[in-house]
Amino acid sequence: MAHQPDAEAPLLGKPDAASPPARRNKYPFFCAVLASMTSVLMGYNVAVMSGAQIFMAEDLGISDAQVEVLSGVINIYSLVGALLAGWTSDRLGRRLTIVLANVFFLAGPLAMALAGGYAALMVGRFIAGVGSGYALVIAPVYAAEIAPASSRGLLTSLPEIFINTGVMLSYVSNLAFSGLPVHLSWRMMFAAGVVPTVFLAAGVLTMPESPRWLAMKGRVAEAKAVLDKTSDTPAEAEQRLLEIEAVVSSGGRSSEGGGGAWKEVATRAGVRRVLAIVLTLQFFQQSSGIDSVVLYGPRVLAMAGVTSNTLLLSLNVLFGVAKAGSILIAMALADRVGRRPLLLASTGGMTASLLVLGSLFAAFAGAKDDAAVAAVSVAAVVAFVVAFSVGLGPLAWVYSSEILPLRLRGQGAGLGTAMNRVMSGVVTMTFISLYQAISMAGAFYLYSAVAAASFVFVYACLPETRGRSLEDMEELFHTK
Repeated sequence: MAHQPDAEAPLLGKPDAASPPARRNKYPFFCAVLASMTSVLMGYNVAVMSGAQIFMAEDLGISDAQVEVLSGVINIYSLVGALLAGWTSDRLGRRLTIVLANVFFLAGPLAMALAGGYAALMVGRFIAGVGSGYALVIAPVYAAEIAPASSRGLLTSLPEIFINTGVMLSYVSNLAFSGLPVHLSWRMMFAAGVVPTVFLAAGVLTMPESPRWLAMKGRVAEAKAVLDKTSDTPAEAEQRLLEIEAVVSSGGRSSEGGGGAWKEVATRAGVRRVLAIVLTLQFFQQSSGIDSVVLYGPRVLAMAGVTSNTLLLSLNVLFGVAKAGSILIAMALADRVGRRPLLLASTGGMTASLLVLGSLFAAFAGAKDDAAVAAVSVAAVVAFVVAFSVGLGPLAWVYSSEILPLRLRGQGAGLGTAMNRVMSGVVTMTFISLYQAISMAGAFYLYSAVAAASFVFVYACLPETRGRSLEDMEELFHTK
């Protein structure tokens, strides 16, 4: 294990600096991968509307306004799951909560595939939305709680890479089924997301429970057994258990009912600061417009001069590959370079690429079949999704999961996810109306201004957390 610097050592002691470094334990990696696979289904169900909307409008005759609502409302519906996830995970455990998310991901897409009209589509989106809220909260929380400090940045990035893998697969599905008859094509796009849920739910049941949840329930022997399997060294396992027990004994159990934790929000400045950081970070992650590109990429490029449906859907696959692939960079660098440098580079790159995209639409509005404008637009969109995915995309979840104190982690993650989904819903349910009101250029200039504000926020408000134990965060943010 790579030892932490003395300045960043855990509160209850640190490893002997003279001891040789240990190899990283692979077991928590496999646990986090399995838990995060549910996020593939979340990404798939949200983004499959990107291409499906073209064929749904033709088959069912739904309007632009209805497309806008169907595309974005899954994010609002996910609030139900996000706000219940903290309560559910504190009672049933992290593992069974992940299984529950898979149940929703089975029922929702099935209802969409069988829908005969707008109302039935909304029911399917609601069910899938609840599952999305659960998945968004519980996957990063489980990964953060199962991971040793040496690989926590890597493992808590996994849900984001899997969400984007799901997005990419939905784009591939859009392209693959686009050649079918109109009444079948979009239904097959939704149905393809049903099959994996049963296998994932069964796989999750083989994982260990979160050691922090076990300790909160007084099951210390079980928590120790899990820590022995998921730590880099026996000494680290003992250290993590001491830290968890200290936090639980100082108030972690009170979060089971929620009241003790929320009382702290009202009375302690450090806790309020952490919660404000989590909410603001999630606000900026979505309000800078990433889901407008995820869900309306073909519309954006069509207005930039791309005319072929097949080419539009193919370029969407390119965006998905760029977005998912870029998160691998964040995963590789989060525990080496640190969270803060990646977040600053990300928000700066987003600002610049959105400015370029807005300027292209301002200078060449209405251009048709202009290959150069279309090519630069594609490059700007790729630059935007890459910049987002090397920093703000995955690290908003990493940072939020690791700075929340244990006694507030379930509920705090739920609130952060609620903010994330509200902003995603607002962005995706207003994008068509927004660009019709202020032009496509105006929409991207607005998103660029938000991205610039997020850069300032990261620079001014977010300290580095790399290498610190989760319990050490309580000292850093004065929440102990």
